[in-house]
Amino acid sequence: MGDAAWALDQWSGAADAWFLDGFSPALNPGMWSDAVLDGMAARSAPGARVATFTVAGTVRRGLAERGFQVDKRPGHGRKRERLEAVLPGEPPRHDGGRVAVIGAGIAGASLARALRAQGADPVVIADDTAMASGFPAALATPRLDVGDEDLARLFAQALERAGQLYGEAPDAIVARGVLRLEHGPRDSGRFDKVAGQAVWAPGAMTRVSAAEASGALGETVTGGGLMMQGALTVRPAAVLDAWLAGVRRVAGRAARLERRGAAWRVLDDAGDELAEAETVVLAAGWGAAALGMAGLQAVRGQAGWADLDAGPAVGAAWGGYAAPTGEGVLFGATHDRDDTDEALRDADDLRNLEALKAVLPDLAVRVASVQVHRHAAIRAATRDRLPVAGRLEEGLFILGGLGSRGFTAAPLLADHVASLITGAPSPLPRAAARRVAPDRESLGKR
Repeated sequence: MGDAAWALDQWSGAADAWFLDGFSPALNPGMWSDAVLDGMAARSAPGARVATFTVAGTVRRGLAERGFQVDKRPGHGRKRERLEAVLPGEPPRHDGGRVAVIGAGIAGASLARALRAQGADPVVIADDTAMASGFPAALATPRLDVGDEDLARLFAQALERAGQLYGEAPDAIVARGVLRLEHGPRDSGRFDKVAGQAVWAPGAMTRVSAAEASGALGETVTGGGLMMQGALTVRPAAVLDAWLAGVRRVAGRAARLERRGAAWRVLDDAGDELAEAETVVLAAGWGAAALGMAGLQAVRGQAGWADLDAGPAVGAAWGGYAAPTGEGVLFGATHDRDDTDEALRDADDLRNLEALKAVLPDLAVRVASVQVHRHAAIRAATRDRLPVAGRLEEGLFILGGLGSRGFTAAPLLADHVASLITGAPSPLPRAAARRVAPDRESLGKR
């Protein structure tokens, strides 16, 4: 949404129909400028239709000069006349063909949902052990950026889309709202700026005092924070179950891709074929590096969770985090770069408990008194800490590099990748699409 010329420049879709409702050229000349009409023509699919109440000669000529066949028709109500126009050609039809998605975590599940919503019939390839998350909860929180409005807008859009889709998945949302606590001398001023950014919906980012933060978390904290109303705590298993239900699956570990004519073969360690498809999407997290995706970095994370009589009412984050699970609390997590060892470590349990104790000591005492479950996983991150979503080469796409923001970014970026595959309009502004593109300069190569 925005100024028409800007929005047409940022939109990458191809419209099937337009309704031009910009008043007359005499009253609103900017709406009927050459820039707007050029953008509209550039964003029209063959066969696109146009309707408007305006019959001014400049509009008729402007549309005709851009290839539209224009006709005056009887109007409606007090409008004596109206215009209809059509761009010659047959509307395109896309379904994406056969699409193989490698990975069944939040990226793969998001792609399966998005592709099916756009008419494709994907097959998901993953180890049986990768078909569900090892953690009982996950935070969906945005990256906060006060110096880069495009990034702030991207994560605001991603959070809104995630909230919409998780709200439709049965039993997926544990709690609404995540409290970002002040954890350094610069956080107070930074949070003030975030709360004032126009990219957020009214009330989405609210500054809270130490007393208000303490009330929300049920114990005394030393500083204030930022209540992120749209952020969520979700159940990963509920999301994956909902989005992978009914999707064709192939159990196995994709080890190699091989081009065969217009299709790709997905092969396992033994060289046996797992699937053949016109399009393949890498959505296997760190596993995408072994399949040829450069620019990714492994980041090991270990977290713990405990069953308690009452966990926190909302999630809290400060560098570490504490998230309600519905049965207790999930806390952590470690963040060790270039570490791919998934073996559990007692030392990491102590690190996580000490981090919890430093901010929420009462909760840490309760956690220390019961059995703590734990899990370790390898995240895939990038040098610029932004996801990677887009086309690698003909028929090969990626959704990865999500780092610790997978449950925030994956739903929206899956819509974007699915749109590139099926030819549907992408929901991302072009500026945002460039920031997450695989060929961006800031991604770097390792």
